[in-house]
Amino acid sequence: MIRIAVLVSGGGTNLQALIDAQAAGIIKSGEIVLVGSNKEGAYALERAKNHGIEGFVMKDEAHLLEKLAEEKIDLIVLAGFLKILSKDFIRAYEDRIINVHPSLIPSFCGKGAYGLKVHEMALEYGVKVTGATVHFVNEIPDGGKIIAQKAVEILDDDTPEVLQKRVMEQAEWILLPQAVEKISAQLLDLNK
Repeated sequence: MIRIAVLVSGGGTNLQALIDAQAAGIIKSGEIVLVGSNKEGAYALERAKNHGIEGFVMKDEAHLLEKLAEEKIDLIVLAGFLKILSKDFIRAYEDRIINVHPSLIPSFCGKGAYGLKVHEMALEYGVKVTGATVHFVNEIPDGGKIIAQKAVEILDDDTPEVLQKRVMEQAEWILLPQAVEKISAQLLDLNK
């Protein structure tokens, strides 16, 4: 099994989708063994604890790298992790860090485009379709190779909050577990 670490900053709804997908057998080539947060008191850490997954608060990147090595992590999933990782960190886990972004990249992405802001941008621009993207992480924010995308329709009376919820339910919570299984299976094949 591929050993997976999920990095979070907030409530952990994408983490919960991954935990649920693992329990349902959607993620079968890997196992979530570690949840790290850059924020003390992030509810995602409580979610991890409730499912018997070790959680920790990272002090800095050196501490994070140490913890990942200690736990022999093969794949890192950024699930609402609101911190830009350094080039050195990314190189240490090249092609083994994936992120979910709440838009169809290359739209509404890059530095400063995260959380509710992305949905506000989409509504302000007037696009009729948005969605979610799972991509590899490289040194350019939201600039890594795309793994999967799923479109979500924007309705005339959408608010950023309503749109955010629909994108999570119809795209992120489906796409991210599928991508985690796909990459985990590929890493298992490489390890054989």
